[in-house]
Amino acid sequence: MREFIVEADGGSRGNPGPAGYGAVVSDAATGETLAEAAEYIGVATNNVAEYRGLVAGLRAAHELDPDAAVHVRMDSKLVVEQMTGRWKIKHPAMKPLAAEAARVFPPERVTYEWIPRERNKHADRLANEAMDAGRRGEQWSASASRAALDTPRPEPAGPPADAAAGAARVRAALASTSTPTPGSPRPSTAPPATGPAGATPTSGAEPATAPDSPRPADDTTGAPATGPADADPARVSSGTAAEPGDATGAPAAGADAAGAEADAGPARSSADVTAAAADADVRAARTVATPGVGWAPPDMGAPATFVLLRHGETPLTPQKRFSGSGGSDPSLSDIGREQAARVAEFLARRGTVQAVVSSPLARTRETARIVAARLGLEVAVEDGLRETDFGAWEGLTFGEVRERHPDDLNAWLSSPDAEPTGGGESFAATADRIAATRDKLTAAYAGRTVLLVTHVTPIKTFVRLALGAPPEALFRMELSAASLSAVAYYADGNASVRLFNETSHLR
Repeated sequence: MREFIVEADGGSRGNPGPAGYGAVVSDAATGETLAEAAEYIGVATNNVAEYRGLVAGLRAAHELDPDAAVHVRMDSKLVVEQMTGRWKIKHPAMKPLAAEAARVFPPERVTYEWIPRERNKHADRLANEAMDAGRRGEQWSASASRAALDTPRPEPAGPPADAAAGAARVRAALASTSTPTPGSPRPSTAPPATGPAGATPTSGAEPATAPDSPRPADDTTGAPATGPADADPARVSSGTAAEPGDATGAPAAGADAAGAEADAGPARSSADVTAAAADADVRAARTVATPGVGWAPPDMGAPATFVLLRHGETPLTPQKRFSGSGGSDPSLSDIGREQAARVAEFLARRGTVQAVVSSPLARTRETARIVAARLGLEVAVEDGLRETDFGAWEGLTFGEVRERHPDDLNAWLSSPDAEPTGGGESFAATADRIAATRDKLTAAYAGRTVLLVTHVTPIKTFVRLALGAPPEALFRMELSAASLSAVAYYADGNASVRLFNETSHLR
């Protein structure tokens, strides 16, 4: 089942007074914005505007996928408590709006969460844009909106902002060189027909004073935050040549391991990104199909989504030692356990993982237990998710392997069929194992989001196979300890890489 996050807000300049709402639909697996909605609604109260934003957000999500599950986040305590049935709805203008919101999706597929206003800035800015447009005698226009640009991505936030901007630029290039196919799916804010009926919440007691205070317009503006291609401060210390191609990456044959680290490049300042270019990126992103649909037919159903978690640090990680499935099987260090706890909190706030599956090795099982306990889930163990067996190289650094087994190392770096010294596992054999595991798990978790707690080589192999990249691509990816990646698998056999090496939860 596909999962969306709906963030909605509404405001009134006068309460009652000129009012408007805003709503954002994002992909729960990646955090990427899929649709925006906003409207000036004339004279109304704050709470009525908030309810109108909720309805619009649910309708936009329904248009994207009527079979999805939806997690609603709003800074209106009143709306959240009333929609969950904990507070009774007495206001005559809000009862029909609450009933309308309850009909868009079956109630069992919608959950609600109150969030502070500072975490709801995107929807808040859309509502203020709508009110500003109404003051000018106009209606809000998606093409003129700067809400996405003026809203810094909150923490936790899904994929890095630079990745989203890069995707938008690719889409812009495609849009400028090709003619859209008639009937291609497009993100839309137009409300569809409502879905199955749901019960209107009536239980619980209404508080003595309902939060119905006017909100001032939020005029905060600014260029989108930009940063280095990789903002992970632990990109060296948390990686390990122990699991090949991690933070340092595997160097070319004969090269020095320390010198082979990929250079993320200098950070980009906001001055480097003009407002015009940013606007073009956002407009281009709005003209193409949503990530969950892509360019594929709209009837493939919800994908199986693998959220790939690399285990936390072990004592061998900062030493950059080979640590596969044939070595000492170390447990997590104190740092690794702290990293696992941070991942757990991140995923708990997202609320999208439905199952947890772990490699059988100690470091992955310990990471999985910490996360699953926070999510209230059990841990299943899958042997196919284990790390590559590095044979006689287990426990050695890259430099030590080069010193003791130079010919074997050169052969291993040159061919995916070469095995480490002493009869370890080749990358080709690992790929065959991961492909079989992928097929097994996609069948078992069709349409669901499952957390796979595993290792560097398996995660890179999942990504490589999804991209159709050659084996040497393994040496060109960086993967930090306790990082998150995500791949979605569709019924027609296609795959979509949605996230790679996300580490914002560790900062």
